[in-house]
Amino acid sequence: QVQLVESGGGLVQPGGSLRLSCAASGSIFRLTITGWYRQAPGKERELVALISSGGVTNYAEYVKGRFAISGDNAKNTAYLQMNRLKPEDRAVYSCFCNLKSGYDSPNVDHWGQGTLVTVSS
Repeated sequence: QVQLVESGGGLVQPGGSLRLSCAASGSIFRLTITGWYRQAPGKERELVALISSGGVTNYAEYVKGRFAISGDNAKNTAYLQMNRLKPEDRAVYSCFCNLKSGYDSPNVDHWGQGTLVTVSS
């Protein structure tokens, strides 16, 4: 069993910052990719940022220069630092990770419970 526990969402004023964290626990042999998607009301889910176990990152265009993803492999935890937040960043942010639970296990995606980020004055 693998669990992802997210924290760090909340209400922030435009221009403010929040940091999300995503901690994976349980049967983890190798964590390959961790990242966040978000879904705003009435919109489809969209990618925010990814980070590989080797530290390679990938960002959606609309967050480049404002958000930064990082990871702590020893803790199986990833962080999403969100700066200069805009009202349009309001969404439920869900972390996910792709990992192997054992040497012969397939790579499987696991999802966190989601955390609401609201940007409003």
